[in-house]
Amino acid sequence: MKNIKQSKLLAPILGAYYFFYFALVGVYVIFMPKVLIELGYSTVEVGIVYAAAPFMRFLLPFIFKHYVKLTPKIYLLSLLFSFIATLIFLGTVKSFGLYLTANLLFGAAMGVSLPYVETISLASLAKNTYGKVRLWGSLGFMAIALWLGKVLDIPFEALYYLCTMAFLTLLTGMILVKYDTLSHEQIHDDASFSLTKYWAFWISVFLMQVGFGGFYNFFTIYETSHGISLEMTSWMWSFGVICEIIMLYFQGPLLQRNLLHILQFAILVTSLRWLILYLFPGSIGWTFTSQSLHAISFALYHTASITYVFSLYTQKKLAQQFFLGIAFGLGGSVGAVLSGQIYGKNMFLIEAGITLMAFIALWVHQKRKEYL
Repeated sequence: MKNIKQSKLLAPILGAYYFFYFALVGVYVIFMPKVLIELGYSTVEVGIVYAAAPFMRFLLPFIFKHYVKLTPKIYLLSLLFSFIATLIFLGTVKSFGLYLTANLLFGAAMGVSLPYVETISLASLAKNTYGKVRLWGSLGFMAIALWLGKVLDIPFEALYYLCTMAFLTLLTGMILVKYDTLSHEQIHDDASFSLTKYWAFWISVFLMQVGFGGFYNFFTIYETSHGISLEMTSWMWSFGVICEIIMLYFQGPLLQRNLLHILQFAILVTSLRWLILYLFPGSIGWTFTSQSLHAISFALYHTASITYVFSLYTQKKLAQQFFLGIAFGLGGSVGAVLSGQIYGKNMFLIEAGITLMAFIALWVHQKRKEYL
């Protein structure tokens, strides 16, 4: 009875955290690349900058595996430094080197707080409840996309919104500490944590996110360069999030099925999504069609993945750190650099091929797991 009551109290707090955290991500992903281009950055420099934060997410799990425990104190420090990093952006954005350095701090801080909160969510909420709470993150992402797409006039306005969302994430995130009921593993216990046992799965996770590099970092630039307005592009982002929200709300029964089959299906749909963007770059109708697939390629894939990882390992927080580190960290970092190098006509065709490679790796994992 106590757990049910606690879950009801926890849900709105988690929802608020997800809302502001992903509104922060929305400003960073949707608008900041275009801001950097307007400030004189090249597409290669944008790719390098957007590789910095994900690369720190990749390094962090190895540090936490051997040297540090993800405790409430570390989590609270990560929230604080995320906010401080956004303030530093204000003074460094016009300098490539300084801004790149500030992004390393931002990536390190952001890479700690979400795995901590995701573990609380997965441990405290039922499968059919998690999606309904997590969708508040999608609402935050969509709200900031629509609002800034309409009102953004000068580059520094995006930075002011970035700072504000980081501060609100800090405030709501601080409340969640008292709901951390999981034990904090000792460092020597983490020696049993193995990536090599399921190496094909981790390769698939990595490649899947590499394939998202062009979308996350250059979708706004790609669409506006084909004659679509910034406001319409914001609606495209938001439509994808609406589809994501619908999936998050109704996906509970799907997660009771074979998670590996769900992941395989989601990867194939994602490859089709990138192919559509390659074939019809200036078509509003086809682009909205590709955005509708975000329900599967992000919402369903992400929830099925973190649920699957949660079931594979006993060190729950470390497992979530590695998932976000390898996927959004290493995969996001490589995807950002690669997309900056290949940006142009064939970018999404190449990323469709990379996503197919992720499907092959997951098929190998499935076959190996049958014999483990």
